[in-house]
Amino acid sequence: MTKAAAEIEDDRLIRELLQNWAIWRDAGDWERFSTVWHPDGRMMATWTQGTGDEFIEISKAAWAKGVNILHFLGGISVDLAGARAIAQTKMTISQRADVEGVLCDVLCTGRFYDFIEKRADKWGIVLRQPIYEKDRMDPVTPGAVPALDRALLEQFPVGYRHLAYLQTRIGYTVKRDMPGLKGPEVEALYARGAAWLRGEPL
Repeated sequence: MTKAAAEIEDDRLIRELLQNWAIWRDAGDWERFSTVWHPDGRMMATWTQGTGDEFIEISKAAWAKGVNILHFLGGISVDLAGARAIAQTKMTISQRADVEGVLCDVLCTGRFYDFIEKRADKWGIVLRQPIYEKDRMDPVTPGAVPALDRALLEQFPVGYRHLAYLQTRIGYTVKRDMPGLKGPEVEALYARGAAWLRGEPL
């Protein structure tokens, strides 16, 4: 296989990996979901941070409690550098829960920013860091209006303010310094990504 053909195949395999992440995670197909991670892979989310295995276990527990989080993917951009890659995937996170007595959907738009590596001829995720660009909260029943605690709402970054509010209200401790569309957090993430592609340690 020529170098160009090998890169095309690597790009295809990475895109397949990223799409499988969303399908298998949201379907609760935990056995196959576990295959998208390298053993040291890590997941950063607003409501939990840890290894891929830890993310699976806490996701299982959340499922058992009725936590409803779904993902929808858009375009994918892959930057390849030999056995390493940085992938960015447009996505939305949708979560439904009771907020101040009103059933609501929160829709958060952003990107998955993934550090990916090929080991023993297999691509896997080393680090998944979402970028949270904007969000909104909508009551499931038209006309119902939750009375939000504005002081609490404004404690969270604008990119995932309503998502964080909902997750806090159902009992999770939300990370408050996740990267957004602009700012020092996302610039630092881009710098880490560039270093990753240069072969530097994560």
